[in-house]
Amino acid sequence: MSMAFVFPGQGSQYVGMGERIYNTYQEAKLVFEEASEALGFNMAELCFLGPKEELNKTYRTQPAIVTVSTAFYRILKKRGIEPTAVAGHSLGEYSALVAAEVLSLADAVRLTEKRGRLMQEAVPEGKGLMAAILGLSREVVDEVCLSVTSGYVAPANYNCPGQIVIAGEKEAVEEAIALARESGAKRAITLAVSAPSHCALMIEASRALAEELKNIGFRPPRVPIVNNADAIFLNTVDSIKASLVKQLDSPLLWEDSIRTMVDSGIDTFVEVGPGRVLSGLIKRIDSSVSVYNTDEELQKIIETFAK
Repeated sequence: MSMAFVFPGQGSQYVGMGERIYNTYQEAKLVFEEASEALGFNMAELCFLGPKEELNKTYRTQPAIVTVSTAFYRILKKRGIEPTAVAGHSLGEYSALVAAEVLSLADAVRLTEKRGRLMQEAVPEGKGLMAAILGLSREVVDEVCLSVTSGYVAPANYNCPGQIVIAGEKEAVEEAIALARESGAKRAITLAVSAPSHCALMIEASRALAEELKNIGFRPPRVPIVNNADAIFLNTVDSIKASLVKQLDSPLLWEDSIRTMVDSGIDTFVEVGPGRVLSGLIKRIDSSVSVYNTDEELQKIIETFAK
């Protein structure tokens, strides 16, 4: 058996996330304390009590998800459950880097808070939009985006067969939604995110992020990481830094990333963090692999895999 840990991104957050493990496992509690100290506010309070409007602010959501994901990871690690490779969906790439010991937790939460602010500043509230297109192939979605005449829109996340997210200027995304429906999409729905990521509207944020990364200490990964931007295994600090910058304004290749890992011999995936979004996507990408998620199956994972 070869196991990968995958870490969720924005959209997996919910008020109350991590509370159960905080109250049960000392190593989880220490993660929340470490994150709170790095950021100067009470992370446990934000995650457990919200309110939802505060937790859903991009610059709050990002470090909160990294904190909860790392807490789950440390519980598994303490019981000898370790991955052969790691990957993260968008923001989740930062949780994966903490697990691979490339970044310290303190640096990761500070960096993702900053990343959230940069993303929000890059596109004024209400100017950008993201939408999920269900039931169309990549080629058709690419064609739809190219047909839009009212502004900029492009594919942002290739999540799994038949589920592609697009991003861009609000009017252009709305036009793309209408065109996608005409092209036979089962559903085309706008997403509740405050900044349109993984598209050219994030170029300014990418440049600013590149400057931020210069001040952070990166270490070579303890296990290989499969990146979002190219869906390849990365083993060096330079390639990881370049990938984090590219990731922000390039399409996110999640389906390809999972296939890369399966092709390398990985047959078991554990979604480490809040929610079960990635578990659902992975099953649709390859139904032959085993998939677990820590939010609902932590005890089962420990009983099955603990050394």
